[in-house]
Amino acid sequence: MHATTAIVTGKKAASRPRGGMTKKRPVDWLLLALVIVGALLVIAPFYLVLVNSFKSPLDYATSGPLAFPETLDFGGIIKFWERVNFPEKVWNSIFIAGIVSVLAVVISMLNAFAIGIGRVRGRSWIVLLFLLANLLPQEALLYPLYYMFKSVGLYDNVWSVIIVFTVIQAAFGTYLLSSVYGTFPKEILEAASLDGATRWQILWRVVFPISRPTLSVLLIFFFIWTWNEFLIPLTFLASNANQTVPVAISVLQGDRLMDVTTTSASALLGIIPTLIFFLIFQRTLTRGITAGAVK
Repeated sequence: MHATTAIVTGKKAASRPRGGMTKKRPVDWLLLALVIVGALLVIAPFYLVLVNSFKSPLDYATSGPLAFPETLDFGGIIKFWERVNFPEKVWNSIFIAGIVSVLAVVISMLNAFAIGIGRVRGRSWIVLLFLLANLLPQEALLYPLYYMFKSVGLYDNVWSVIIVFTVIQAAFGTYLLSSVYGTFPKEILEAASLDGATRWQILWRVVFPISRPTLSVLLIFFFIWTWNEFLIPLTFLASNANQTVPVAISVLQGDRLMDVTTTSASALLGIIPTLIFFLIFQRTLTRGITAGAVK
């Protein structure tokens, strides 16, 4: 019996490749090839923007869009920086995206606490209403919002965009956090209530510290989403002094006097702030996603 078991075990061990590595199947190689092709398709636009941003118009005309620049030329970056007053546009985008992300997270947390933990009546219908609010296309909101902001004197004011995006992002945040808070451990809440904590103290001393990783992820996503928004800022921010970075880039790209190198430089300068923001908060984002997965 022992000999038979040893023989079978030996055959299994012999059939395994050395090092514990499993043999690649054709499907695995196909998936790997598809991943590589997908990565190249994603990287290609960034490569074109980066390479052509440091070319002169003459260098671009002679070498084409794919070749490396013969010499580094910062003319396109300087031209775009001066023509649109880029620091002003960056500040407008940071101001709008920063306030929207903070307000949307706070409102989402308060709404989700009332819906998910407070157990208000009609909880499912309220969550469904927030979900439907996220499904509305922005084009359907333009005319009523335009008429409303014109009436109250907020047209061509950054606060009009802040109000709109705070409501939109808070609707998504409420929908997401309501499901998270709905599974919050009741034992912790009951223990806090027995210790004499009020609802407000339970929110800020119990719920908020535990859900901080999730809130951090929402804050990062809200900031990036708001930064990249184009249609509503284009509609409600008419003056040049109030424009955001995406709007300034699109308006400048519509100028017939713009060359390809300056257009590439504008795209590069538009990417850099969000890339820096992502790199700064990359660890926070990873912690938030990991904490949610572990929970």
